[in-house]
Amino acid sequence: MTLSLVSVFALVTGCAPQPEPVESQGPFVTEEEAFAAAEETYRNYVEALNAVDLSDPETFEPVYEWTTGAANATERESLTQLAAKGWRKTGDSLLVSFAPVSSSTDPPAAVAALACVDVSAVDVVDASGSTVVPETRPDRYAVELEFESSGTTDTGLTVSKSTAVESAECAG
Repeated sequence: MTLSLVSVFALVTGCAPQPEPVESQGPFVTEEEAFAAAEETYRNYVEALNAVDLSDPETFEPVYEWTTGAANATERESLTQLAAKGWRKTGDSLLVSFAPVSSSTDPPAAVAALACVDVSAVDVVDASGSTVVPETRPDRYAVELEFESSGTTDTGLTVSKSTAVESAECAG
């Protein structure tokens, strides 16, 4: 299942400066380099989500810069819908763990990983200040991630897919 922004806010947050466009990077030399770039990419994405102010669409841009393809389309739709409803996000998500799954160092680089994100401090409230987050939402989510090569981020990757999954390692 693809994550909606409400789920994403429940999953991730942080504050990242807007990445500067960089020259297109070649493939990573090692899997370790690819995984390190993927983790840094995801941390920057989480920080960008944490910095979102739903009343200020300009704060959405850093989120879009760290995403591509379906992930980017989902973020654009979700952020726009939440802003149109007059909702507000409070609190930050915390990346608890990031585990490599697979990578390809051949162009174009592709990386898969599993992240665990603590969303216990995140709330989304409507215009009256009432929470819209279900009481049944877990405090932590496991997220399967896919990354693609990018010449527009300083890590050389962008998030192309983010899917919430069940994981005993992330429960708690």
